[in-house]
Amino acid sequence: MKVTEASFFGYPVTDMARARKFYEGVLGLKVTQEPTTVPWIEYDLGNTTLGLGSYDGWKPSPDGAMVALEVDDFEKAIDELKRQNIPFSFEGMETPVCHFAIVRDPDGNAVMIHKRKPGNA
Repeated sequence: MKVTEASFFGYPVTDMARARKFYEGVLGLKVTQEPTTVPWIEYDLGNTTLGLGSYDGWKPSPDGAMVALEVDDFEKAIDELKRQNIPFSFEGMETPVCHFAIVRDPDGNAVMIHKRKPGNA
């Protein structure tokens, strides 16, 4: 097997309307796919997609996987999230290659806010 890329990342949510308010209203993501027959919505993010779904047996967890969203201005993004009282599970740090912080969506799923430093792909 040869994996060539990550096609999409999926997060389980319990309340799609509430989740959309966070992902669209707070994070500013734009819907790119909204099937009408299943509880699923997609947001294209560069070369990958973030999907949200609400299915029996697929439950949110604060201990599950995490998506890292690349932002154009890290400090501005963090300030905007704090102004909206979004809960942080990790206030943030700087590494040799990036800055990052971790917030929680309304179901407790982790979302990393990330900014690469110049010269780091």
